[in-house]
Amino acid sequence: MYYVSSGKPEWWGFLNRLRRLNSWICSLLMGVWFRFRSEEVLDKSKTYIYCANHSSNLDIMVLCILARGRFHFMGKDALLKNPVLGIFFKTIDIPVNRESKISAFRAFKRAGDNLDQGMSLIIFPEGKINDEHYPPVLGEFKNGPFRLAIERNITIVPISLINVWKRMWDDGHKYGTTPGICDIYIHKPVSTEALAIKDADQLKDHIYEIMNSKLVIR
Repeated sequence: MYYVSSGKPEWWGFLNRLRRLNSWICSLLMGVWFRFRSEEVLDKSKTYIYCANHSSNLDIMVLCILARGRFHFMGKDALLKNPVLGIFFKTIDIPVNRESKISAFRAFKRAGDNLDQGMSLIIFPEGKINDEHYPPVLGEFKNGPFRLAIERNITIVPISLINVWKRMWDDGHKYGTTPGICDIYIHKPVSTEALAIKDADQLKDHIYEIMNSKLVIR
């Protein structure tokens, strides 16, 4: 079903519904439940850039469930080799080699075109799971998503995946997985309407502070 529904852009809405359904089924089979808290109800008809911290392979499932309307991911090009995720990153989603400026330029150009067509973008602005810190800490953000949000006048939705790492850190290989509740906090969307490109760093720092406010380990 994934392969067939990924074949044409007009079928991608159905593909995303499949991804959402599969994410719920997998989480239940793992004994993991997602508890969402939101400061504001998101508009299904609006185009967003969803920005979330990244510490677990479960994060993708969370965002598939959370995102509204039409959406796609941007992620590392190594995912092209994954037998399942590779289907998406060869079609609906956008692979990027963050070590290559040309690859990054092409990826954000394609993301911008998709945003213009009403497809929300899901991105982890840290660029990777930081395997140097356990418990995880929020890493430095890349500039690309924030420049893109300003250029295209797209509202950003900051998301704090608070304790997902406790259920599965990274791919679960080192510490295993445990059943339980994952808490996800959806912050109030941040408008970029009044901002200029020169404000991209300020916007990046603002989104970082918002997300990190719910991630401080007590």
